Amino acid sequence: MTSVIERLQGHTPVFSVEFFPPRDEADEAVLWRAIRELEQLDPAYMSITYGAGGSSRDGTIRSIARVATETTLVPMAHLTAVNHSVAELRNVIGWYAAVGVRNILALRGDPPGDPYGEWVPHPEGLTYAEELVALVRSLGDFCVGVSAFPYGHPRSRDLATDTMHLVRKFRAGADFGIAQLFFEAEDFLRLRDRVAAAGCDKPLLPGIMPLTTPRTLAKTIELSGAKAPRSLLDRLEPLSGDAKAFRAEGLDAVTELCDRLLAEGVPALHFYTFNRSKATRELVGRLGLIPARASR
Repeated sequence: MTSVIERLQGHTPVFSVEFFPPRDEADEAVLWRAIRELEQLDPAYMSITYGAGGSSRDGTIRSIARVATETTLVPMAHLTAVNHSVAELRNVIGWYAAVGVRNILALRGDPPGDPYGEWVPHPEGLTYAEELVALVRSLGDFCVGVSAFPYGHPRSRDLATDTMHLVRKFRAGADFGIAQLFFEAEDFLRLRDRVAAAGCDKPLLPGIMPLTTPRTLAKTIELSGAKAPRSLLDRLEPLSGDAKAFRAEGLDAVTELCDRLLAEGVPALHFYTFNRSKATRELVGRLGLIPARASR
């Protein structure tokens, strides 16, 4: 199984896509339609998220196993420490290995019900993401990713402390980081500069949400943990009653963001898909990220 790092080592930038596990058969059909449509564009890798407390653990394992065995995609499975003992985590990691998944995104995870609430570890579990990274690396030949926060984790005291925690995850064995959502290229670039100044050269990948509806804009604001810049709101809010115009302007704004990031040398863009493919396909086409072999 190819690793994410191997897929990032080409001479041209690439893209990746993220999905969430289906809740029912109808969701599963939607998910797999999107997976098959994006598979044709040869993303560097694809990932499937993992619900808090195991709420979607079985769906993640089932879906990622199917990707590993039935598609040409490079799969990356998410894993969180929420409500899991070390024994349970070992079991899940073993399941991933058994179905041929070599790439894991190791996350501490958010407190169930309140992402900004107080973290309470499982009495037989882990407290920090760096511990989960070390556990995954101890159990096999895995490529491990971690999360990064352009505006700092909500529970970090300041950006310097947050950068220190990220670097500790890399020193524990993480191979790359994926940045949570942000609004302006400079927000990501400053994160990259902070990590480099701390003596760490691991690749950081920007997380990108296609802004197609007012809902996706609201979700970006929620997940970023930061206020959207007035310049972006002034572009999009007046169009909230015109779905077609909002979508067109939102994708233009995201294209401009991605163009700047690519000009600054990012090796890949990581797209959150909401289990749909159309907007991501449009964006990677605009950005010239579709490999020649996939566009024939």
